[in-house]
Amino acid sequence: MEQASQTPAAVAQPDDPAPGSAKARRLWLVCNPASGSNDAQTQREAKQALETAGFDVARTLYFPDDPAPEAADLEAQGVEVVATFGGDGTVHAVVTGLFGWGGAVLVLPGGTMNLLAKTLHGPASADEIAARLESGEGRRVRTPVIDTRHGTALTGVLAGPGTIWNEVREALRDANLVEVVATARQAISYSTNGPKVVCAETDCGREDGYAAITVNPGEEGLSARGYYAQSLADYAGQGIALLNRNFRNGPHDDLGIHQRIRLVCPAGEPMGLLIDGEPFDGEPEEIFELAPCEVDLIATREV
Repeated sequence: MEQASQTPAAVAQPDDPAPGSAKARRLWLVCNPASGSNDAQTQREAKQALETAGFDVARTLYFPDDPAPEAADLEAQGVEVVATFGGDGTVHAVVTGLFGWGGAVLVLPGGTMNLLAKTLHGPASADEIAARLESGEGRRVRTPVIDTRHGTALTGVLAGPGTIWNEVREALRDANLVEVVATARQAISYSTNGPKVVCAETDCGREDGYAAITVNPGEEGLSARGYYAQSLADYAGQGIALLNRNFRNGPHDDLGIHQRIRLVCPAGEPMGLLIDGEPFDGEPEEIFELAPCEVDLIATREV
């Protein structure tokens, strides 16, 4: 199977051997038992589906107790494909850790949001994806990603005081109702009164800024949206959209498509950041640039 080019969304040619063709390809499977759609039964089903598709599942890793695989180990063991079956955090760790590797990563939906899996396969289950590979539908791609000073974002960045809603999400994940109430109140207050973030590009939305700005990679560039609210009720509704990472449902302005975006906090305070859903401490100014992913991903979604 030929390796994809270094341009965003490059795909292998139609006559390339499919990743799931008859000759068994050696594969390592990375699971995360703590992810939203992941337990012993679903892990067994995912492994069986991969084997049915023609892969030799030589090893199963349980992240984060087991470290993410490294390119040198995969090359030494003759592994051609690493499959991830976990949430977006697991996917991020595995994919970015394999930048520069000559094999390919198969992202299966094993978490709550499964954002990269949906980009690569659409709303398909692990079984459906494996069936597509068995019938030869897989291809290797290099999807667009975002370069940041904190690392690579595979699916998107959220910046601004609205990132505090991530703490509400963590409380919900822990099923701590008292903490959910406390953090939700704090989130509404901080979203209302916290230092806003502006997009510093030309004609890029409101001069007084937004409670949150999202940046997502696409083939044409980085798509930016600014999220605001006029009342506490609006903030609560927007917060729910942020919790679900379904940003389109919140009240927002489209801020255009860019190859490079500079976000600034006019108050000079560090901005909150979520990169692929994981929190980071931002600076008062952050720059984001479009780039190609640095390892091949396997896609089955129709193009």
